[in-house]
Amino acid sequence: MELKAAVIGCGRISPMHLVSIKKTKNARLVAVCDIKEDRARAAAAANGCRYYTDYKKMLDDEDLDVVHICTPHYLHHDMAVYAAQRGIHVITEKPMAINYGDALDMVKKCRENGVTLSVMFQNRYNRAVQYIKQEIGSGNLGRVLSARIIVTWDRRDEYYLKSDWKGTWDKEGGGVVIDQAIHSIDIVRYIIGKEALSVEACIHNRRHKKFKIEDTAEGIIEFEDNILASFYTMNYFTFDMPIEITFHCEKGVCGINGDEGFISYKDGRYVSIKPLDEDKIDYGNGAKKYWGYCHFIEIKNAYEAIEDKRNVGVNGEDCLKTQQIINSIYESGKSGLKIYLKHDANI
Repeated sequence: MELKAAVIGCGRISPMHLVSIKKTKNARLVAVCDIKEDRARAAAAANGCRYYTDYKKMLDDEDLDVVHICTPHYLHHDMAVYAAQRGIHVITEKPMAINYGDALDMVKKCRENGVTLSVMFQNRYNRAVQYIKQEIGSGNLGRVLSARIIVTWDRRDEYYLKSDWKGTWDKEGGGVVIDQAIHSIDIVRYIIGKEALSVEACIHNRRHKKFKIEDTAEGIIEFEDNILASFYTMNYFTFDMPIEITFHCEKGVCGINGDEGFISYKDGRYVSIKPLDEDKIDYGNGAKKYWGYCHFIEIKNAYEAIEDKRNVGVNGEDCLKTQQIINSIYESGKSGLKIYLKHDANI
């Protein structure tokens, strides 16, 4: 079965999707779309497909099975809903949306129309993340006692000035939390595998005075079983330091440092986890260089799930929980209050 695909948004993240579609056996790229015609035309020429400047026209005119949304955050909701209402499966870049209400509506609309919603949290498929999740899930490390996230990256004013939507609350949805730290927060939630109960956070703008979004955030996420995950994130370091995620467990300590991982067991055993050459995908010279190399794995798995008529692995229902944490960090940071998370059993 061949699934016909299209990509909306031909910017910096699009090569990860375009190359992944090409490498996926049961997928065929038929169209791309971007409001900047030169970018759309160039992407179409490079990939041998048609191009559009109006996503609605593309979704209406093409007989699509899957659409990839690689656009500014504030556009994700409307595009996903429009596609779902036409029976098209959705793969969207993170975050799902800029607020929880829109993300929830995306989940509901996709479910109502019988299509899947996949969110790009590709770092879940990193070899170190998978290994550590398996060890914790199997009980080999005992219960998780606490977790820690440290993200110190470099996003100077020029990074925001080159964009007509980044650095804004209404279009990006925030700053360092929703754009840089979101992957690390998702990984901690994914590995712990329990519900988040509350969030208490502080947010600040310390070095990006031309913009109103936060460039610093710290706080605590409380999970079930009294597991506390602390986080510190900022984006005015002088380079992108490899992210640090650490889990303290009953039978040892384990963690992730960039693409690598480790487990130090209390009985003296030590395991180092590194990506293999076969894990790496060449996304081309124009591809964005940043943490996370597993777009292809997540996208391939999503197409296989769609063909098999089952839910995708990194699905909207699950990722909605990460969205809720992100938005609760902002709510707590702005209000100064501890935010208690509510969970809908019907989601």
